[in-house]
Amino acid sequence: MRRLARFAGLGIAALAVLLVLVTVWTAKPGDPALYPAREPDAETVLLVSHGWHSGLVLRRDSLTGAGAGAALRTIATRFRDFPEIEVGWGEARFYRATPTLAAFDASLALKALFTLGGRDGVIQVVGLERPARASFPSADIVPVRVSRAGLARLIARLDASFRLTDGQPVDVGPGLYGPSLFYAAEGRFSYANVCNHWSANLLNAAGVPVTPVLATHPLGLLADLRWRAAFNSNHLIMN
Repeated sequence: MRRLARFAGLGIAALAVLLVLVTVWTAKPGDPALYPAREPDAETVLLVSHGWHSGLVLRRDSLTGAGAGAALRTIATRFRDFPEIEVGWGEARFYRATPTLAAFDASLALKALFTLGGRDGVIQVVGLERPARASFPSADIVPVRVSRAGLARLIARLDASFRLTDGQPVDVGPGLYGPSLFYAAEGRFSYANVCNHWSANLLNAAGVPVTPVLATHPLGLLADLRWRAAFNSNHLIMN
């Protein structure tokens, strides 16, 4: 019995070490020339967690600034009445069928995660009439300050996430809440590329270091961003 317990303990320890190694090995470095942002006019992007899914909130004006292309300029025009925009990416069928955790369908989730070759993605665009914290009172929100150059790279990556037909983003129907629409997206959804990885990769384009293993779940992504924000604040103060 003791030998069995010992083997079990060694197995757990080995798995823990393996997880740490994979976490470190897959981490994506940031760009110190872009992040942390030092200029006084740096832009604040909000990472919003809805419990099972995360998205980013940007100023609508950013969608027509540096880095923007045809997709975002079209969307900025369509959502011209809203000062802020939330964007989120996910598997086409599961995302559109799951407005809340109460609507969770395990069979759809498993198909989305483990279909060989991945599944098509969609992007939800939501127009926010009020600030994000008022629009999503139950959400967990982390502000991320990015440089102007970093924001331009984030915007360019976001623009490239939309699938275009005849040079325009493809509207595939109403979104899950508020004034929102789904658009056809580039990229394949799978267990190795979930919605939170997409959000993390947009931030990484802006120079923010990210850890995909942690970013698999919103709680890990939020914790990672908070730790980095605290570290960078202390580092800037010391220097």
